[in-house]
Amino acid sequence: MSNAIRITCDKIPGAQTRVMLGFLASTVSAAVGRNGYYVACAWALVEAGYGSAGVATLLAIVSVVEFIASPLAGATADRFDRRRLNIAADLGRFAVMLATAFSLLYLDVFQTLCLSAVLFSICDRVALTASQAMIPLAARGADLATANSSVFFVMQLGSLGAALLAGPLLSGHSPAPAFAALALFFLVSAGSLSSMRLRPITRGASRRNGLAPTVDRRLFRLFAAYALLYGGAVLVTVMGSSFIFEEQKGTAADFGFLEAAWSAGSLIGAILFVRLTRAVSAPILHLMLLGSTAFALMSLITLRAPWTLIVFATLGCLYNLGRVSIEVTLQSRVGDSVLGRTKGVMHSLAVALGLLIFSIAAFLGDSVFPSTVFFSFGVVLLIGISVLSLGIEQRKGES
Repeated sequence: MSNAIRITCDKIPGAQTRVMLGFLASTVSAAVGRNGYYVACAWALVEAGYGSAGVATLLAIVSVVEFIASPLAGATADRFDRRRLNIAADLGRFAVMLATAFSLLYLDVFQTLCLSAVLFSICDRVALTASQAMIPLAARGADLATANSSVFFVMQLGSLGAALLAGPLLSGHSPAPAFAALALFFLVSAGSLSSMRLRPITRGASRRNGLAPTVDRRLFRLFAAYALLYGGAVLVTVMGSSFIFEEQKGTAADFGFLEAAWSAGSLIGAILFVRLTRAVSAPILHLMLLGSTAFALMSLITLRAPWTLIVFATLGCLYNLGRVSIEVTLQSRVGDSVLGRTKGVMHSLAVALGLLIFSIAAFLGDSVFPSTVFFSFGVVLLIGISVLSLGIEQRKGES
């Protein structure tokens, strides 16, 4: 058990400790199933001959579905019991993956996975929104920073577990057994949630805030910081393989090292956050993380392995630090009754930027080196930092 998780459990009374442990068990199980699903989809498409274009199409479909579903998932999470909603979404992901496994034995891979991705993304967005909006409820009596750090730490452990499982599961003649095996992790997640008992949300705040959350300038800056961090992560996902294979002349093993470096950095980021949040205010921390991300991306234009792995580990660390910090800031500024809707709006804006990055990457194709794209986005981040800094300076002047 990590220090962050141990501290969380020590700060919560007995019954609430069981709730938090159940929530963490659900998080890590769902993370294995979720990340394993996308790895299996990508491998199945490449193995069937659809290549990177097929994977990009699948990711674009997922992004469009998330863009549409995020606000609806947020509103649903605020209206209904989040624990039961998460259980229902887990069972939905389990059913979709089983149906996918069965269909791959008889139907075309590309069409099957595109339809599967639509259904899975809907369930997945509902589950993630409900789960992350549940953190303040599951962590009653504990420090929000420590609780969120623990949740994102085990989430990254699940991602790492999915990466380790993917190879053995996908080594057979058909990817169908891999989808069936990974589906079981969503049953484990649903079972862990079923044992939890959360305090219900008071609905008075929802009536005071109306049907939608109030987005002021501070919240909009938070949304912008999240979108920029999310855009950097999407860029690594889209351009990472091309950067290794085409520009660095690496192998599939080298690409695996890149993914491992990102995951390792993300784990470190979740651990470091608890200490950093006590030393630096959230707005300044977000600017520091965005600036460091910009310089890390820009450095890739001159570096080669193994230094590039250090950069990608750093990018993973910075991204997870930012995610945890933004989650904690959002939970402290927004009431529980409108937290789901606020998260839905925030994620939709981030996905919109991700779709723009997908479009630009598809338009550029192989005409530009991936490192040049990384460098250009680093410049965009620096411009964004300048704009966000003006907002902070204006707020200081007003105070």
